[in-house]
Amino acid sequence: MEPKEAVAVVTGANRGLGRHPAIQLVERGAKVYAAARRPETVDLPGVIPLRLDVTDKESIPIAARAASDATPLVNNAGISTATPLIAGGLDAVRLEMETNFFRPLAVTRTFAPVIEGNGGGAVLNVLSWLHPADLGSHAAAEAAAWALTDAAREEMAPHGIAVSALHVGYMDTDMAAGVPADQKTDPADVAAQALYGIEMGMPEILADQTTRYVGQSLAALPNAA
Repeated sequence: MEPKEAVAVVTGANRGLGRHPAIQLVERGAKVYAAARRPETVDLPGVIPLRLDVTDKESIPIAARAASDATPLVNNAGISTATPLIAGGLDAVRLEMETNFFRPLAVTRTFAPVIEGNGGGAVLNVLSWLHPADLGSHAAAEAAAWALTDAAREEMAPHGIAVSALHVGYMDTDMAAGVPADQKTDPADVAAQALYGIEMGMPEILADQTTRYVGQSLAALPNAA
């Protein structure tokens, strides 16, 4: 995918990581729909604000009709409730699974025929391999979304749609406000790596040292007996 030829939809583009791929794509000449629950909060020059609330299933097909020329989709929108799996409330666990797994699935299902109809393109899912106990509900949803990414990659390849996973740990965003600064990655750098990975057709994009270490550890696991 050449960024200058892209017509990108970036969810959660009004804040956090999502702002940066939107900005960088515009700088590279792409047309960008900056999707957000409240499009009036999008303040990025050169983008097209788009209402897309991943928690509102009715807004997804409306957004797809508005962005009918889309080629890449960046599934960035998500939440973290800081809920452990055993001691935490099940309502919060369900909310994370709904928002971080079922909603990106719904967005991908809706935009897949749009992207195919425009000659193919890409889907990028923003994920994390970190599984701390106090963020157990988030970790479980992210693990499910990784499985979604792998399965969707195989399913959509014959339709000309490449599916990539962007794996990253803590970034310098509001979601990780309580994390020490030396443990966080610059989201602008993460976005640059993500765009490079999409351009190169990389299935897995490991955006920070922590994630690369986890990736090496996963690769080194012995086969189950």
